[in-house]
Amino acid sequence: MSLTDEQRTTAICREINAISQTYKAQRPWLRYQNALGLGIFSISIAAIVWAMYGYCIGTWSAWVAMLWVAFWTSILHELEHDLIHQLYFKDRPFWHNLMLAGVWLFRPLTLNPWMRRYIHYHHHKYSGTASDIEERSLNNGMAWSFLRLLTTADLLLAGALRSRKMRTEVRQLYQQGCYTTAEVRNLRRITLYGFLPLGIPLHFVWYSFLLYYTFVGFGVLGQLWGGASLSVAWASALASMPLGWQHYTAAITPLVVLLIAPNMWRQFCLHFITSNMHYYGDVERGNIVQQTQVLNAWWLAPLQLFCFNFGSTHTIHHFVVNDPFYLRQLIAAPAHKVLQRYGIRFNDIGTFFRANRYMGSKPA
Repeated sequence: MSLTDEQRTTAICREINAISQTYKAQRPWLRYQNALGLGIFSISIAAIVWAMYGYCIGTWSAWVAMLWVAFWTSILHELEHDLIHQLYFKDRPFWHNLMLAGVWLFRPLTLNPWMRRYIHYHHHKYSGTASDIEERSLNNGMAWSFLRLLTTADLLLAGALRSRKMRTEVRQLYQQGCYTTAEVRNLRRITLYGFLPLGIPLHFVWYSFLLYYTFVGFGVLGQLWGGASLSVAWASALASMPLGWQHYTAAITPLVVLLIAPNMWRQFCLHFITSNMHYYGDVERGNIVQQTQVLNAWWLAPLQLFCFNFGSTHTIHHFVVNDPFYLRQLIAAPAHKVLQRYGIRFNDIGTFFRANRYMGSKPA
């Protein structure tokens, strides 16, 4: 308890590194990091394509296909994160970029991974501070409200609803010297082009799908509730819609079921976990002890399933950056003992009421 946070960090890094090295020595297959990454990448994409084929020929239900795809794309997210840290094919750019393109293609609602690399490195350097734009864009540090819940899954909607506030914050940080002119220029480029060419069009497909079925749903609910006038009103509204809408929704339904909806659910699970396991606002810059907690309460298991146990293992990554995600899963149990021994928080549920502050109350 008498150790400083800097001493705790050094000790945690040393001990978790020792655990990693022991696992690697005992399991020679862990040395083939490139092959393992490519193998997991190939199996994940094959599993997704299998679900797509099954749904299209009618042997998979929409719900089963959506949850299946959401699970495997959570593994692709972990691969993308490792690729951003250049843990696979660092010296072979063709294979490295091919994998980056693949994980983005099957998770097309996310930020361009080549652009994300810049803000993710910034996140590690400034985690928990106002300039950590990566976590701030996922609602980290925002008091819980309907708006936070609504925008947890949807990066585009979150950006649109909070764009004015975020621009103001970036301007203030620039004036305070927290951002350079080059960094502000980079952020502007990411904002304008980061969700192109796939993300923005697919978001509008999603919104139009929801809009159409909101009309259909209200018509059905009106009949179920016995509200004849309501039912007639919605039926009339539907009848007046262009016939092309019906053909359009029929055409985009497979796209929604197999690509958009699974990624929306996966993103909700991931963003909910990550934005609440990271602390914000009263974190000392560079103090890794204060940056994250381990969030692995039993009741979070349904969310952890679709972000590949992120809440349980991501804190390990903040201390030991260069281990791939599957190794973090293998060493989680002994690594947790190390983290507990040096005072890293576990399941600090109070963060939900403190707007993710490490110590203080949420801002007024």
